[in-house]
Amino acid sequence: MTDLNRGIMKFPGADSPILIALSSLLILGGIGVLITWAYQAAYMI
Repeated sequence: MTDLNRGIMKFPGADSPILIALSSLLILGGIGVLITWAYQAAYMI
């Protein structure tokens, strides 16, 4: 068992590379959306 399968992610396959890539893309996409929204709100482009 890896360390990624112990905390809040207590299900089989929680440390699979596909799931890690998918969740990181979701998080980075959300951050990108928030940065874009903040930039547009600040500079009214």
